[in-house]
Amino acid sequence: MSQPSAPRPRLDVRGAVDLSVLQSPPVPAPGEPGGLPVAAGYTVDATTTSFGDVVQASTSYPVVVLLWSRRSAASIELARDLGRAVDAEAGAVQLVRVDIDAEPQIAAAFQVQTVPAVVALLAGQPIPLFQGTATADQLSGLLGQLLQAAATNGIAGVAPGAPMVDTPPEAEAEPPLPPLHQAAYDAIERDDLPTAIASYEQALRENPRDDLAREGLAQVRLMDRTRDLDPVEVNARAAMSPKDLDAQMQAADVEIIEDRVEDAFGRLTRLVAVSDAERRELLRLRLVELFDVVGGADPRVMSARRALASALY
Repeated sequence: MSQPSAPRPRLDVRGAVDLSVLQSPPVPAPGEPGGLPVAAGYTVDATTTSFGDVVQASTSYPVVVLLWSRRSAASIELARDLGRAVDAEAGAVQLVRVDIDAEPQIAAAFQVQTVPAVVALLAGQPIPLFQGTATADQLSGLLGQLLQAAATNGIAGVAPGAPMVDTPPEAEAEPPLPPLHQAAYDAIERDDLPTAIASYEQALRENPRDDLAREGLAQVRLMDRTRDLDPVEVNARAAMSPKDLDAQMQAADVEIIEDRVEDAFGRLTRLVAVSDAERRELLRLRLVELFDVVGGADPRVMSARRALASALY
């Protein structure tokens, strides 16, 4: 059997969400209005427990794995379009959907950093296809290429199908964002982080209790601080200069980006305990900002808040 392979078309990544940075309001669960369609036809949902069966099934018929997140509205549109494209192949291929927030082990196995992401499985071999969104024509062409690769490798079985179900009616359109929030979002989309920061700052001047603006500002500031950093160099500098405040705060930023949240909080909290009043205040402000990035309800944030209070008082 030859090594499974399939072309990887250039597709649109503008709808993707970087898992390491941004948090956005979650979309509804599958089957709820505005969420993914209920798994039916030649679409199934997989968990860590059932994924071994998915890999085994790929020795009989090609499998397309959609790695999605409720933090990514683009996942919903792609799931619908992929489901239609797969159903049109009448069992020649199966779509398997994986919620990476509920099944982080699968996301880690595929080294997923951005959602939505699509990977094919042929004879147990993963074939990365694309990240972000794709048109219906692109998806149809991609499945055609995948089926050709499957035939070349002698994989021509038929995937099991499930009865089709009615899709719940679409949820009403979300209300528009406040103008300054929309301006910040549009600026992020075109990679204009200074304008996004200015928009969120103006929103907070107009309403100091605007929690979404505060959280958005913290996230965009982190993006801006880290966009040109080399994590290896940052970590080396921090290791060599344990008392260098800038080096330690940069290292904490990198740790947040890499989802080493406890390491970042611990690094700065330990510095608070041994710093003078001026440095303590700078560290406190940075920690509070990073708390907003991670999210106030996160247990790691709640624990770090208690540790910060102990270090300060």
